[in-house]
Amino acid sequence: MNNNLVYEVDDFSLDREELMVKETLFHNANGYLGVRSNFEEGYPDGYGSIRGTYINGFYDIAEMKQAEKLYGFVEEKQTIVNVVDTQGIKLFIDDEEFSMFSGKVLKSVRSLDMEKGVTKRTILWRSPKNHEVEIVITRMTSFKILPLFTIEYEVTAKNFSGEVKFISTHLGNVQNYFNPDDPRVAAESFQHILVETAEEQEGISLIASRTSKSHLHVCSAVKNQLSKECEWKNEIGADSAECELTTTIAENESISLTKYTIVCDSIRYDDCRGQALQLMKEVASRPLADLYEEQEQFLTEYWENASVDVYGDEDLRIATYYNLYQLLQSVGKDRFSNIAAKGLSGEGYEGHYFWDTEMYIQPFFLLTQPEIAKSLIQYRYNILDAAREHARIMGHEKGALYPWRTISGQECSGYYPSGSAQYHINGDIAYSIINYYLVTKDLEFIAEYGAEIIFETARLWLDAGHFYDGKFMIHDVTGPDEYTCIVNNNYYTNVLAQHNFNWAVKFYELLQGSNVIDKIKLADREIEEFKKAAEKMYLPYDAELDINPQDDSFLSKKVWDLESTPGDKFPLLLHYHPLHLYRHQVCKQADTVLAHFILEDAQDISTIEHSFDYYEKITTHDSSLSTAIFSIVASKLKRYDKAYAYFGESAKLDLFNTHKNTKDGIHTANMGGNYMAIVYGFGGLRIKEDGLYFAPSLPEKWTGYHFKVHFEDSVIDVNVSDRATTFSLVRGSSKTIHVYGKPVKLENRVEIPLEGK
Repeated sequence: MNNNLVYEVDDFSLDREELMVKETLFHNANGYLGVRSNFEEGYPDGYGSIRGTYINGFYDIAEMKQAEKLYGFVEEKQTIVNVVDTQGIKLFIDDEEFSMFSGKVLKSVRSLDMEKGVTKRTILWRSPKNHEVEIVITRMTSFKILPLFTIEYEVTAKNFSGEVKFISTHLGNVQNYFNPDDPRVAAESFQHILVETAEEQEGISLIASRTSKSHLHVCSAVKNQLSKECEWKNEIGADSAECELTTTIAENESISLTKYTIVCDSIRYDDCRGQALQLMKEVASRPLADLYEEQEQFLTEYWENASVDVYGDEDLRIATYYNLYQLLQSVGKDRFSNIAAKGLSGEGYEGHYFWDTEMYIQPFFLLTQPEIAKSLIQYRYNILDAAREHARIMGHEKGALYPWRTISGQECSGYYPSGSAQYHINGDIAYSIINYYLVTKDLEFIAEYGAEIIFETARLWLDAGHFYDGKFMIHDVTGPDEYTCIVNNNYYTNVLAQHNFNWAVKFYELLQGSNVIDKIKLADREIEEFKKAAEKMYLPYDAELDINPQDDSFLSKKVWDLESTPGDKFPLLLHYHPLHLYRHQVCKQADTVLAHFILEDAQDISTIEHSFDYYEKITTHDSSLSTAIFSIVASKLKRYDKAYAYFGESAKLDLFNTHKNTKDGIHTANMGGNYMAIVYGFGGLRIKEDGLYFAPSLPEKWTGYHFKVHFEDSVIDVNVSDRATTFSLVRGSSKTIHVYGKPVKLENRVEIPLEGK
């Protein structure tokens, strides 16, 4: 790893699993388009790979077989689609084909430059006939022109002169990856994309395709340009195109092929083919250097807002930057898309959007790029009608119930105990909207989009719950911990529902006279019911243990013996029947502990501390979402060594493939959790109704850290050293912040000693 923002690894291994992990780690994406980092030259027949190009929010419909067809069971789902393959470039040196599997590889390095926004493969190869050639392949998905993907393929002859031939392919007949033994990817093969036409226009190959069942359309355009004169021919097949470029090269001469790809979909473009062709003509007329410069300028601005610097641990600093870069690559930039569990790096979880967005990823964008946070809320608004329909299917006469996993708005979870039963998705979305308002004070946006979601989710809670013995209870739901399903009064769910109710009342008061109240016919009577349900909300509590039980029955179950469980039986979900798990006290991930982080004022600090101790002993962290939350709460409890240990597990999860499934895609939520573990954990940041709260601490292994946050009209710079924290007002009006619980007026710059120093 270098001192700048470059992640670099030697790339000699041809182990199939390692190659697929690198396909993920070095993928290119921009929030709209994602391309896995496959070898351009391909692999030997039968070697296997996950070769894919994906569009955020672009999907097909797949059958979901149910053994018993009961009412409301999901029988079809949306799935992300591998839309085209434009990665292919074969290189021939005097008729010897370059391959990592033949000749001798003298050097091979793969790198990601997070300041320039490009990935590179740098290879020094000696052919079987002893021709040495250096190959540098640079890839980019543009953050400025979202449908654009480029490959610059530079060849330098080191010890010979001769003929060089490139064969560049454009393939429309592609399929998705499947693995029947892994519940996190598709279980069977299906032809989701069907080629309708393949043609050539002015040296540009065009392939127009449609999905098999969702009837969405996509068109890809490809143009190849060589840096010197060549013999050139384009061959068009029924579902593919091949461009062959042949020229000569002298010893020490460099020749480069530039391959432009444009991909346009029918969700965003009225005329996919026409607009792809026009955009290609515009892009291909510009020097590639200009496109690189735009990319670098975009990232300069991004890092100005989003950078989180860690001083004293270079590997961890690069890992943190890597995670923040992947969030930018993954997040949708429009109302048609969101951020998938694996971003645009692979097909894990079939490209579905989960609660991960609101609870793990949106906090980062809210504090660094509020406009992106706004677009994520707009996506949820865009599928609100589908959430209303889902609520009716689930038996609710009023309100909206967001699906547990989805792309276009319909529920895609076939196993309802750990899918549709996770009603807390409603509270998560409401929580994110409330936080957006607290940070931005953008009441106009709330009136137009956010409030309707808040009111409809509150209505759902009122219908899902009931009053019993003077308390408002919510039965038969599943909290974040998927090893404990279909329970009564899950603490996390209930406390979020209470938060949802309270803010529905507040927004109703703030938005008197606005159109949204009339639009959904919100009555004063409903507001009174919201108030009563919030006041009477039942939050499980055990006085003897001074903890919040995860649910009504949790403490009565047998405790799972984690110490005696063989290491090869983790994650438990792949080795034990769900019912066996449900009968034990064992947690897949943070549940009540997560509630104590996001709504810490709901309980005394002693209860939070005792709950942390209790759940720590029975949590496996089989979910990548878990360790970051334990790190944050450990920081809250001033257990800094433990906080740092949990943080380390989170930060390098993908770079070290610790969950052994990075080949299927990155873990975007964990990457957001990595950010939160620094800013919310060590920085002690909390967003509250009366402003921002900070309680900075410094891990022993660091000499300091630094980040910025947006708040209302201001940007605040936070720089923590071994003695003090310096808060600086970068721009905007003066603010009162709270540091270690005390108000501090920030007009320019203020230095606060670290607690205990």
